[in-house]
Amino acid sequence: MFKSNPLGFVLAVLLVPVAIGIIILLWWYLVCLSTKLEVIGNDIVLTKGLLSKDTTEVDIARIRSVNVYQSFFNRIFGVGNIKVYTAGDEPEFEVSGIPDPNKFRLLVKEIQG
Repeated sequence: MFKSNPLGFVLAVLLVPVAIGIIILLWWYLVCLSTKLEVIGNDIVLTKGLLSKDTTEVDIARIRSVNVYQSFFNRIFGVGNIKVYTAGDEPEFEVSGIPDPNKFRLLVKEIQG
């Protein structure tokens, strides 16, 4: 959590004495815990949610491009955001706080190619 948004994490920790910081950190932890990105065979599967699940599955052969964004702090801590595009201008899905996002991009290229 700290790696993906260090300033937000520090702010939440500073708000712990007011009790809202605990709620923010708990919510953030549950969001991180409930997001799972996997490569299964020739498919990329993104699953979100603890109680209810939202699953997006994309065939790697259909992927047109993978956009990796890393802010200055993200680059320092080795995390980033990934957007996967198939057809059209809108991403098929977007995931934040992924460790070593360029490794994911290279994995997709390797499987495609």
